[in-house]
Amino acid sequence: MSFTIKAEHRDVFGKNASRRLRRKGQVPAVLYGEGAAGVPLTLVKKDIFAILKSETGENTIFKVAFGERLQDAMFKELQVVPSTDELIHADLIQISMDKAIRVAVPFLLQGEPVGVKTEGGFVDFMTREVEIECLPKDIPENIKVDIAGLHLHQSLKLAEVTAPEGVKFVTDPATVVVLIGVPHKEEEVAKPAEEVVAAEPTEPEVIKKERATKEGEEGKEGKKGKEKE
Repeated sequence: MSFTIKAEHRDVFGKNASRRLRRKGQVPAVLYGEGAAGVPLTLVKKDIFAILKSETGENTIFKVAFGERLQDAMFKELQVVPSTDELIHADLIQISMDKAIRVAVPFLLQGEPVGVKTEGGFVDFMTREVEIECLPKDIPENIKVDIAGLHLHQSLKLAEVTAPEGVKFVTDPATVVVLIGVPHKEEEVAKPAEEVVAAEPTEPEVIKKERATKEGEEGKEGKKGKEKE
């Protein structure tokens, strides 16, 4: 699905101006281009959300229309208020359809691993996205990864994943994508506490016996001394 959104040049700046825009359902934005100064724009918030909700999300390439210009672009960064998730600013970047770009794409796991199905393990999804390089038209929605053949304790590294046609992985090939782990048992967790208790120093039985014998002998000697007196 292709998107074309209308934008307006922005000539008023500052926090108060941005608040007024947001109250009207608009978002301040800047369009950046290679070797060119950023162009301050105003976008309609619902247009941004429509793009973000599409299958390709933030990796969607769309057209921005402003003035006499129609420019291919992507989202570079979206700023939100952490406590409310309110969108407060958008950075866009110009895209040349004949130049390769780098983007992050999520992995999509497929299949149930043998290590989970029959060996009691679980899937530890360690790396959820990968950085790729490709032409804008070749950006995939996700990278599909088949994990059905993995056994307990086995892992899958990026070097073992096949990249789609026209796509090059930029992330380190040694990166572990998935690991089939073993759940921790309750008794294994409780063991260290038991060992600590067992490790507490106790008085050896031999020393106890020797002390008891000594005390008995000292008692006898004391009695003898009294008898002599």
